[in-house]
Amino acid sequence: MSVTIGLLRRQLAGIIGLALVVGMFFAVRLPSASATERTELASRYAFEPMGIALPSGQVQQTVRKVNQAYTHIDAWISSVGAGIAMNDLDGDGLANDLCLTDPRTDQTIITPTPGLGEHRYQAFALDAAPLPISRITAPMGCAPGDFNEDGRMDLLVYYWARTPILFLNNGGALALGNAAFRPVELVPGVGVDEYSGPLWNTNAVAIDDFDGDGHVDIYVGNYFPHSPVLDDTVDGGVEMNDSMSYGLNGGEDYVFRWTGGTGGAEPTATFQRVDNVIPRSASKGWALAAAAADLDGDLLPELYLAHDFGPDRLLYNRSTPGNIEFALVEGVRTATIPKSKVLGRDSFKGMGADFGDIDGDGLYDLFVSNITTPFGIQESNYTFMNTAADQSEVKTAFSSGKAPFRDRSADLGLAWSGWGWDVKMADFDNGGRLAIAQATGFVRGEVNRWPQLQELATTNDTLVRHPAWWPNVRAGDDLGGSQRLHFFVRGEDGRYVNIAPELGLDIPLPTRGIATGDADGDGRLDMAVARQWAEPIFYRNTSPDPGAFLGLRLTHETADPAGTGSPAVGAQVMVTTPDGRKFVSRVDGGGGHSGKRSNEVHIGLGADVTGPLQVTLCWRDRTGQIRKQDLQLTPGWHDVQLGSQANER
Repeated sequence: MSVTIGLLRRQLAGIIGLALVVGMFFAVRLPSASATERTELASRYAFEPMGIALPSGQVQQTVRKVNQAYTHIDAWISSVGAGIAMNDLDGDGLANDLCLTDPRTDQTIITPTPGLGEHRYQAFALDAAPLPISRITAPMGCAPGDFNEDGRMDLLVYYWARTPILFLNNGGALALGNAAFRPVELVPGVGVDEYSGPLWNTNAVAIDDFDGDGHVDIYVGNYFPHSPVLDDTVDGGVEMNDSMSYGLNGGEDYVFRWTGGTGGAEPTATFQRVDNVIPRSASKGWALAAAAADLDGDLLPELYLAHDFGPDRLLYNRSTPGNIEFALVEGVRTATIPKSKVLGRDSFKGMGADFGDIDGDGLYDLFVSNITTPFGIQESNYTFMNTAADQSEVKTAFSSGKAPFRDRSADLGLAWSGWGWDVKMADFDNGGRLAIAQATGFVRGEVNRWPQLQELATTNDTLVRHPAWWPNVRAGDDLGGSQRLHFFVRGEDGRYVNIAPELGLDIPLPTRGIATGDADGDGRLDMAVARQWAEPIFYRNTSPDPGAFLGLRLTHETADPAGTGSPAVGAQVMVTTPDGRKFVSRVDGGGGHSGKRSNEVHIGLGADVTGPLQVTLCWRDRTGQIRKQDLQLTPGWHDVQLGSQANER
């Protein structure tokens, strides 16, 4: 007995310490939803998974050929490239066309959404001829937009080992096919018979009217430094990030300002590269995503850059027509906030970003994907909530270099998911609250490489920029390969719950891009998902009892009567319901990681709204003049043309 007592006395400090740790765990751990609550939340939503038609007969690969210096990490280098966008490419008034990039074939594919109207045309791969495409070129994403302003939707395709290409819709084909698009260089002078331009490695674009002249501009974000990443005949001339937390040696970013465009059988579009508008410390980050939205009410979109190896950057827009100017703004750190939880000062691995009004206060908030894998790399996602009282307070803060945002991801149940990628916030049940769809997962295989990656994460920064010091990540290795799509919805207590398992969305495959749009016009947003090294999938929204919604197709006036209208990118919408609730949204030109939502504005209103609705529209016309107009609209879809006035068609 005395021996036992003596042993207990010697171990007393450890026992007390263990008790304190256990007690603190139960005291501070975040609440989780019960099975009953999850089932109840999931009952509002339903999705039907449907296969997407792809061209047949193409040789498929499972890993990319890479620079010889990257051979031992070829699976890591091959971990991006699956992208997807939803839009109306054939002018039938529905967002029922997909543009996807498939790393298995290195093709950019146009295909109809499955279901209603799926036989309108055959799936086909875009052909860039006569523009030169080298054997080391690989598409990374596709962004629809009307880049020559003829009222028809075009496509911007961005690549590794090449500058982007504009595929301009000439309107001359009876059905969508290669004959309907004319490829045009975004950057001129890159070769005719063989590509001789810079080896950009682009992983992010954002499309918006950055200078407020009434025309869309293009941000291009590059990941690797301009180098032969995919050239397997070369050994060297490449590098990795020079820090795991403050990498500033990535590929340089660029902004292109619209300068002109013509329609017809041989359409044209010209953009001027504007140098030195992004501070170098922001321009040289390892860009994986970008998102644009007007945060302070001046109809000049701010730009958020999500950087791998941190820090992300928020750029305050101080442009004037013809002159693009950005300034860095950062969140304010206090004694209780870690540096990596401060907007613009983080060290996390930014992978995806999207703006949306999460708390319904009429101001845009921001969700950012990071790596959040327990027993792997446990950072956290960000849910940066706008703390300003109104847009004027946002502008005042921006003018002093401050960003009035605070991360509340843990409080909201949104901090942890997996190796995060693209994210889209949308109201999928028209309940008047945003859900959050997030892609996760990295490399799928059988050999767990998390221990080696953890060692790398703590390696001296003087070593990590050299590929030779990186541990093997090859075909067969696994890093988060069984992580699944997440679908967060808000519970009654205000916290978000991932109900992807209850909805059948949690397939154990790495996902990358997420696109949303109403493909069949029923008012319920559908979702398309690009999966890395696996077939993409379309989720038709079959939610059983959706609420009311307001859908707006906002377009500029166009001189071509055959065109369906050019999306009024950047136009802002505020809806006030009869009971006084307010909803805000915008015409999104296209941002995120590798998924692009359609250009329509979709706002869920809840079950009890019948109308009429007070709708306030703010936009810039083609001259850059700011316009504002109030409309009375009933729930449902509306086509509104914006010029000096707003006219419903």
